[in-house]
Amino acid sequence: MTKITKLSLIAALTVAGTSACAQPLTEAIKNVDVSGTVAYRYNDYEEASDHANNNYKIGLNLSSKVNDDVTANTRFIIGAGTGEASLGTSTDSDRNVDVTLSEVNFTYTGVKGLAVTVGKQAIDTPWTVARDSMGNEQTGTGLVAVYNVGPATLVGAYFNQTNFNTTEASSELTDAGLTALDGSEDIYVVGAMATFAGVTLDAFYADLDDVFDSYTVGLAANYDVSGVKLSPFARYTSLDLDAADLDNNLWQLGLTAKAGIFEGFVAYGETDDEGGVVYFDSGAKTNMDYHWRVTAEGQGDAEYLYVHATADVTDNINVGLFYSEADYTTDNDINEVYAQVKYQMSSNFATYVRFGELSVDNTDEDGSMGRLHVEYSF
Repeated sequence: MTKITKLSLIAALTVAGTSACAQPLTEAIKNVDVSGTVAYRYNDYEEASDHANNNYKIGLNLSSKVNDDVTANTRFIIGAGTGEASLGTSTDSDRNVDVTLSEVNFTYTGVKGLAVTVGKQAIDTPWTVARDSMGNEQTGTGLVAVYNVGPATLVGAYFNQTNFNTTEASSELTDAGLTALDGSEDIYVVGAMATFAGVTLDAFYADLDDVFDSYTVGLAANYDVSGVKLSPFARYTSLDLDAADLDNNLWQLGLTAKAGIFEGFVAYGETDDEGGVVYFDSGAKTNMDYHWRVTAEGQGDAEYLYVHATADVTDNINVGLFYSEADYTTDNDINEVYAQVKYQMSSNFATYVRFGELSVDNTDEDGSMGRLHVEYSF
């Protein structure tokens, strides 16, 4: 985060509102931390009818210390809702995008090891993506308590309003027998994480009222073997729909190996015959979304494989080759292969270029694909 001493009039009024009567305006501005991301992305997919589009998103976080124990937090998104604004090059004019106040909350840290956040905030769970520089974010109104004790962290959360009705998984779960979500459903989450001797174990349980209950268990480790850094991981997730006799499951294993300038990655996963919709966001930890357009989409008896190799050719330039495949019982198997060049100009500014090929069996939904992504963080 970057401490600033000057804000625009709008930002200053926002801070003053969140800490009204708590401190003078000059002190409020002095105690504001600002962070966020600015991202632009250009996609060009040959198989799409409007094959090219421009994507924009700015996320701005303002955090103001109210007193020694309480911090006021807000997040603004310039995009479309909590996601990016996507403008097709042939169907959209170069219009302006929307501004959304996506988070407004207060965090209490007056007890050692404990943080309690109340209000509208990001829903940070293994099933969701809480913050994303280019993509949708899950938010809700409720309470989250996090308690650190020794090597363990305990988490408890309750939300009575969410934006789950806008998620990609909502339609997939509806197809699987779920009543359509409207965002008013209560959700309860409890979990624990602990690290011992380089091994991190986490276990979480979630109950979306009258909709489903789900649990996930994950394991990650880091080892140094003869100069090679090995990072294996594993996760199993089960999601049981209340209104249908369906138990979705997805298990996955993976390994990252890094030696010198080279890095290799492999991950493999399978769903059971009833389905694999075990997430709200495809980029969540409970899902498999390690490369570009091949993700675990919830089909039953599916197998997924991700492999890539990268190299740091200079201090600022990384090149890589990526392969992904999804094997479905419907025979509409998907695979992609692409090359990527990433340029890290500085620690807070990076860009990458991708070009490759997407193949979908028995359909015309394939062809070449390209992407340019530019991102600044502050």
